[in-house]
Amino acid sequence: MLLFDYHKESRCAVLVWEPQDDNKKWLKLLCGVCLEASVAAQREGSCRIALPWWAFLAIRPEVLNIITAFQLRSGREFEISQIATEMLNAARARQESFFTGDPSSVDENELKSRLRSAGFERELTDQQVRNVSKLLSRRSGATFSVPGAGKTTEAIAFYALNASANDSLLVVAPKNAFSAWEEQMVECMPCLDAKFERLRKTDKIPMQLRDRPKLMIIGYQQLVRVSADISNFLFDNDVHVFLDESHRVKNPNSISTQVILKFSHLPKTKLIMSGTPMPQSKEDLVPQFNFLYPEVKADGNSVVDLVQNVYVRTNKAELNLPEVLRKLTKLKMDPAQEKLYRLLRSEIAREAERALSENTKLALRRFGRSVTSLLQFVSNPALLAHKPEFKFAEELSDALAEGDGPKIRYVISRTRQLTQEGHKVLIWTSFVKNVEYLAECFRDLGSVYIHGGVDAGSDEDEDTREGKIKRFHDDPNVQVMIANPAAASEGISLHRVCHHAIYLDRNFNAAQYLQSEDRIHRLGLAKDQLTHLDIVECIGTIDETVRVRLETKVNAMAHILEDSSLNISALVDSEDEPDTASLDLGDIQALLTSFRLA
Repeated sequence: MLLFDYHKESRCAVLVWEPQDDNKKWLKLLCGVCLEASVAAQREGSCRIALPWWAFLAIRPEVLNIITAFQLRSGREFEISQIATEMLNAARARQESFFTGDPSSVDENELKSRLRSAGFERELTDQQVRNVSKLLSRRSGATFSVPGAGKTTEAIAFYALNASANDSLLVVAPKNAFSAWEEQMVECMPCLDAKFERLRKTDKIPMQLRDRPKLMIIGYQQLVRVSADISNFLFDNDVHVFLDESHRVKNPNSISTQVILKFSHLPKTKLIMSGTPMPQSKEDLVPQFNFLYPEVKADGNSVVDLVQNVYVRTNKAELNLPEVLRKLTKLKMDPAQEKLYRLLRSEIAREAERALSENTKLALRRFGRSVTSLLQFVSNPALLAHKPEFKFAEELSDALAEGDGPKIRYVISRTRQLTQEGHKVLIWTSFVKNVEYLAECFRDLGSVYIHGGVDAGSDEDEDTREGKIKRFHDDPNVQVMIANPAAASEGISLHRVCHHAIYLDRNFNAAQYLQSEDRIHRLGLAKDQLTHLDIVECIGTIDETVRVRLETKVNAMAHILEDSSLNISALVDSEDEPDTASLDLGDIQALLTSFRLA
């Protein structure tokens, strides 16, 4: 006999059978379906299989088809444990609620009255009223509004309207968003007798959870370290779970995604939040939707239609933001730099062929490092000077003898021109050494910088991330900030003091690029205040492929989100650090095509 069971400690579905059933065709089919359901599914001995409960929920139709086709009888060929029966019944109810959820909106007056009764004091905008009203039609949903539109306010309102007296809220967010959540909660619900408990230290979190805090916030990386403690807390308590910047779980094979999906059936309500929910492709939505509704099977072909039922979005057009002026500045490489670039391009073209043919994680990572080196070289040839294994040492020496590359020279010249005109300037580059080099170049302009090595802390400490931001905001002598998008594209608002950004380089990460734009183009700008973005490229290089791929990804996102205001095309100027460069297979194919055409 086959037993379907649920294992609380591991949050797994467990199938256990007797040895005499081992060769039965129906059992082999069931085992095959279960093992293919998730990369985390595995055999545990000869007569036992365990797989994440969320993955088991998604294959229930296939399991039921096998049971029906072979006319298997409960109590004879199989049985379901009591706890698994209870969990399956709950999953069935959630699945039915997804397909039969009431699409009608809550009346605006009723919504505001219920919020006041819950202690929510902030006045919602018309768009926020619309969005919260739609979110209330289901127990789980998504807010994909652009930065500055008030996703956090919408989320807190959703929690206020769904929470009972003893419920808790767990927010999973980037560390740089912790302060914003704390501030927004105080402003929205000042009468709430609770503050966010920051779950930051692995050894202290179990004790914090024993006190059953009402409000909790944790980073994605920290969540991985204490996943068992968090899951047990969710199992034993009524908890609402929100994922801020939910595109961080777009990779189904990442550890943080697997951890989050493993407890996806436990929260009372769920919300995902991102202004850029599909930075690479529509497949990015699958793990995010799986978190919301693990009971509903989703894949790349179905996820767009499924997500349409559960998401809300306020776009920039609705916010009536003033125009963004994007200028594309195209520069020629220096002679020695161009010669070496051709050699590097030929080497990487061969690597691209191998990466596409092998299509393994190792091959993609290896190719990503080579692409990063090429992006570095075009950005600033000196970034390759400290690579002892570099193959073309003589050619590199010739390129370095030409001095700063054309992009660095342009950025320095343009920045000085803008600051002389009285403007503050934000410079973006993916590479830490560029960040620090440019900060040194602009010491006389009071430059500050942010990259991954700058710690968060008090804004009274000038060496912290917050301290540097405060100085850029408040000190007129601090005229330049240089930032790395990986470290500074989230959780920073600079639009009140800075309206000029220069991109020394970009990579293939569309989410980071869109969010970097939003640091200075967001709600709160004066109606006549234009935002100027200067994107610098070297002609005939990888920069052009990056631009085309970013535009392709953003256009695809705009189509799916039905947001025509989502557009990053730049006008050509009339004058002439990530481990994998955020590559996907489409990026590799585009690079290979461009290399062949060069």
